[in-house]
Amino acid sequence: MKSAYELAMERLAKSDPAAGRAVTPAQKARLAELDALYKGKIAEREIFLKQKLNEALAAGNADEAGKVRAQLAGERARLEEERDEEKEKARRAR
Repeated sequence: MKSAYELAMERLAKSDPAAGRAVTPAQKARLAELDALYKGKIAEREIFLKQKLNEALAAGNADEAGKVRAQLAGERARLEEERDEEKEKARRAR
C-alpha cells in the first residue's frame, strides 16, 4: 500500500515529466551565475536601503523607518522571485 506522499509524488511526476531530467553542466554554470548575479543585486539594494533606514532612525522618524523596512522586504522578495523565474527558464532550456 502506497502512502499519500508517494501517490502525490507520482501524480506530480506525471504532470511535469521535465522535472526528473538531470541538469547539464552548462545549466549548472548558468544557475550559479544567476545566483551570484542576484546575490549582488540583493546586497546592493540592502546596503542602500539600510543606509536610508539608519538615517530615518537617527532622525527619529519611525514612520519613515517602517516604510524603508517594508521596502527592503519587498525589494528582497521581488529580486528572489525574479531570480527563481530566471533559474526556472535556465532549467527548461535545452
